[in-house]
Amino acid sequence: MSIGAWVAVAVAVVVLLYVIKLYNSLVRHRNMTREGWSGIDVQLRRRVDLIPNLVETVKSYAAHEKGIFEDIAAKRAQSINANGVADQAQAEKALSGAIGRLFAVAEGYPQLKADGNYLHLQAQLSEIEDHLQMARRYYNGTARELNNLVESFPSVIVASSFGFKVAPYFDLGDPAAATVPAVKF
Repeated sequence: MSIGAWVAVAVAVVVLLYVIKLYNSLVRHRNMTREGWSGIDVQLRRRVDLIPNLVETVKSYAAHEKGIFEDIAAKRAQSINANGVADQAQAEKALSGAIGRLFAVAEGYPQLKADGNYLHLQAQLSEIEDHLQMARRYYNGTARELNNLVESFPSVIVASSFGFKVAPYFDLGDPAAATVPAVKF
C-alpha cells in the first residue's frame, strides 16, 4: 500500500470515529431530553392526582360554586389526555387558570382557610408547582442542547442522516399564567 492509500484510510477512520462520537452525543442528548420530559410528566400526574382531593375539600365549604368544579374537572381531563409537548403546555395553562379560580373561591371561606386538609393540599400543590418549574427548566435546557446539536454544522449532517429531530420547548405562553396563583390569608 502506498502512503497516499494509508493517508486515505487514516482520514476515513478519523471521519468514522468523529461520526460515531457525534452520533453518541446526539443519542445522549435525546435521552436527556426524554428524561426531562418524563420528569415533567411525573409532576403533572402528581398534580392531576392531587386536584380531586383539593376540589372535594373546597366543595364541602363552597357547594354553590358548581361551575368552577366542573371547569376544573374538564381541564384536568384535558391535561390527562394531552399528547405531545405543545398540547400538554396548553392543557396545563388552562388547568393553572382553573386552579387559580378555585383558590379565589376559597378566599371567601374563612373556615376553609383554617381546615388542615385544605392547608395540607395547598402546600402539596405549591410543592408540585415548584417541582414542575424545575422540571420544565431541565427539559428546556436539554431540548436546547439537543437542538443545538441537531441544527449545528457538522452534526446536522449526522443528525439528519439518522433521523434526529428538533425537540419542542415546553412553553406555557403567558408568563402570568405560568405562576402559581397567590392565595393570601
